[in-house]
Order: sequence, then C-alpha cells, then structure tokens
Amino acid sequence: METLIRLDTHVVVWLFAGELERFSARAAERLAEEDLVITPIVDLELTYLFEVGRLRVPGTAIVSDLKERIGLQHSAQSLASAVAAAIPLDWTRDPFDRLIVGDAIGANSPLLTKDLTILANCALAEW
Repeated sequence: METLIRLDTHVVVWLFAGELERFSARAAERLAEEDLVITPIVDLELTYLFEVGRLRVPGTAIVSDLKERIGLQHSAQSLASAVAAAIPLDWTRDPFDRLIVGDAIGANSPLLTKDLTILANCALAEW
C-alpha cells in the first residue's frame, strides 16, 4: 500500500536547500519512507516568497527540482475540496496555511510541518 504525506511550504524549502538537519528524526524518517505530496497552494506560496525576496529561487524551479530529484508529487485534491475543508479553520488568518491544511484534511492525509500553530490545531499535522 502506497503511503503519502503532505508537506508544508517550509519543508519543501528545506528539502530543496538540503537542510536535512532541520528535520526531527521522525520527520526525516517519514520523508525517506513515504511518497511526498504538495498542494498547488505551496507552489503559490513559494512564488509569493520569491516575489517578496524571502527566496532567491523561483518556486517553479524549486518544485521542478524536487519532482526530478525525489519524486515530489502534486495533490489530486481539487481546490474546491481544499477550500471547503479550510473554511471552518478559524484558528489561522494565513490563507496559505489554511489551504495547505484544508488540502490535508480533504484528503485525510498527514501533513509534515514544524509550524506550532498548525501542530496545535490540526490532528493530521506532525513533526
């Protein structure tokens, strides 16, 4: 049986940068053992971070590289499904986090994140 884990944006950035020391032992284990998935919302957040100067590499280049190097995949969940799951998530005002979590909830799939707010509020989140 194929197992999937969704990745938060910072996880994607750290994987791209090769900053493996940032991951907990459990997170590193999950990254090595499971198929890695992102919602297209992560692509959009990466683009935003590049545009505001927080990343030096365009988001499209990061995602393309990780698809080639580690087999990163995109979520099959529809945007409508992610939005429907995100609507009740009133514990955050960050639209990217809300939709990333909504995608994980809609797919009933674990989400790898170090974000303390997400970890405290989403039962599917882990680190």
